[in-house]
Amino acid sequence: MPRYALQIEYDGGPFAGWQRQAQELPSVQAAVERALGKLEPGPHTIAAAGRTDAGVHATAQVAHADLAKDWDPFRLASALNAHLRPDPVAILACAQVPDDFHARFSATGRRYVFRLVARRAPVTHDRGRVWQVLPGLDLAAMRAGAAEMIGNHDFTTFRSTLCQAKSPVKTLDRIDISEHPYPGGTEYRFELAARSFLHNQVRSIVGTLERVGAGAWTPADVRVALAARDRAACGPVCPPQGLYLVGVTYPADPFAG
Repeated sequence: MPRYALQIEYDGGPFAGWQRQAQELPSVQAAVERALGKLEPGPHTIAAAGRTDAGVHATAQVAHADLAKDWDPFRLASALNAHLRPDPVAILACAQVPDDFHARFSATGRRYVFRLVARRAPVTHDRGRVWQVLPGLDLAAMRAGAAEMIGNHDFTTFRSTLCQAKSPVKTLDRIDISEHPYPGGTEYRFELAARSFLHNQVRSIVGTLERVGAGAWTPADVRVALAARDRAACGPVCPPQGLYLVGVTYPADPFAG
């Protein structure tokens, strides 16, 4: 059976997350599997690089699917997009890949971006796509707090108690925080890169760094919280709507060429 890699963009707002739900709640995985079923009858099970939570978006999720027919990748992407309507899910790219390619286990890195808007007036056009807080964040302080978490650490403090990862130890390669003009305020973008992340790790980190920017925490407090290895030491977990999965890397780009 030929295997295909799919690069997928979606608005996570209407979904209970990427993963198919036992309670038949809407999920991105189920939407794509239904579309595949329109092309080839029968049950389909696809695997993704990251199981994003309810409300989390993606601009470059990667999944793989095994199909019976030898599809032209361009035609497969077009057909899937036709059957995905009106769900806010789109196949951006499709490629036939070797049988040993696995969207999750072959990945060597993942990148997330979190969008935070600081302004007093309610956001309108980006409602459901950013986290809004009051203005007055200190960018330098947030960058200093972020620096405390770069590298290999036990991230018990910054992972959900429901996390199923075998180890809380992860290597955080990068946290870049940039500032951008936004109508009536300022947008802060947090870009985090690692081989893999723990459940709720990004939202826990961003929620804590927002407290640093607001002056409720110091950068040194981040170091203390990390060393505590205690979930109770974490700052508030920020809401999901500002979080985007923006990139997955592999030893060889499946969509190149």
